[in-house]
Amino acid sequence: MRRELERVEIPGEHEARERTLAVVRAAFAEREPLPRRRRRLRPVLALALAGAALAGAASAPGRSVLGGVRDALLPVRVERAQPALFTLPASGRLLASSSAGVWVVEADGSKRLLAGYREGSWSPFGRYVVAARRNELAALEPDGTVRWTLARPRVRFPRWTGTPTDTRIAYLSGSRLHVVAGDGTDDVDAGGLPAAAPVAPAWRSRPPGARTLAYVDTRGRVSSYEPVGGAEVFRTPRLPDPRALAWSPNGTLAIATRAGVVVYAGGRRIAERRVTGVVAVAFAPDGSRLAVLRRNELLLYRPRLRTPRRLFAGGGRLAGLAWSPDGRWLLAGWPTADQLLFVRAAGRQRIVAVSNVAAQFRSSSFPRIEGWCCAP
Repeated sequence: MRRELERVEIPGEHEARERTLAVVRAAFAEREPLPRRRRRLRPVLALALAGAALAGAASAPGRSVLGGVRDALLPVRVERAQPALFTLPASGRLLASSSAGVWVVEADGSKRLLAGYREGSWSPFGRYVVAARRNELAALEPDGTVRWTLARPRVRFPRWTGTPTDTRIAYLSGSRLHVVAGDGTDDVDAGGLPAAAPVAPAWRSRPPGARTLAYVDTRGRVSSYEPVGGAEVFRTPRLPDPRALAWSPNGTLAIATRAGVVVYAGGRRIAERRVTGVVAVAFAPDGSRLAVLRRNELLLYRPRLRTPRRLFAGGGRLAGLAWSPDGRWLLAGWPTADQLLFVRAAGRQRIVAVSNVAAQFRSSSFPRIEGWCCAP
């Protein structure tokens, strides 16, 4: 009975949680800065929890979130937010898009702007970037050198996969799914398939040489498709508003929907978790864990979607999700606070926050995280 009651969503609970956490974090951010000493940590947290208690006492939904506030504040070591992105906490390079263009961020924090492009993704080994303008697909080196371009109408969601000698890029042109070779040749419209919904397709990139592509059609179904030969591997029943896809190395497919997360293996549904507000999913590089980004919290599951581990919860909205190449860190965006959050997912939990993100990427809006790829 207790478990069933815990699943009941109390009217206004989420809104009260966000209001309470926002009040607590705002008060914490406005405190007078003090030297970092371990013995001062507990009084600060005590004051934060006391503030949360006062806020929660105002309403029944507010009282129900006090446990969430405690869990969000106490178990995690949170670094003082850095004023700029000085370095990455792990090897590799980031790709982010802003209103100024697509940015390549090196491990030492240096950035290069690929101006004029609105979205992009890494090639399989981080040697190139595939980027999109409104009516153009382009392959570039990270220094901005253009290798080739392809004119197509309304290009969106380019995604690259393959081996060192044979690669493919999937993208949407309007509502049509296209696949083109990594050298810009042999562009093919997946003509026999239903029209595509505006959701990024996802490649199964392992084992090396795998050529399975998942995409969402306009009827809310997810298809697993082999571009070479044109065979459809499986197609799911209609799902409630599919919004994100992620493959694991062993071939399981996670699908984020309006109602939660479902996991398929070989065309068979093997797990399901009903949780609202999911905006992104991503498997760890080794496939052992699935990160799930909700509207205001970051959760970590095993592939069977049993009891999650909460890595972060905050007021406002979260957006964007990427694993570090070594699988030890997760990156999430926090537009409400104008921060990037580097969350350690392996070992002792820790969060490194970076502030003033929009200004650093010369953006009129919060930048979008496009990927965290292998070191060059």
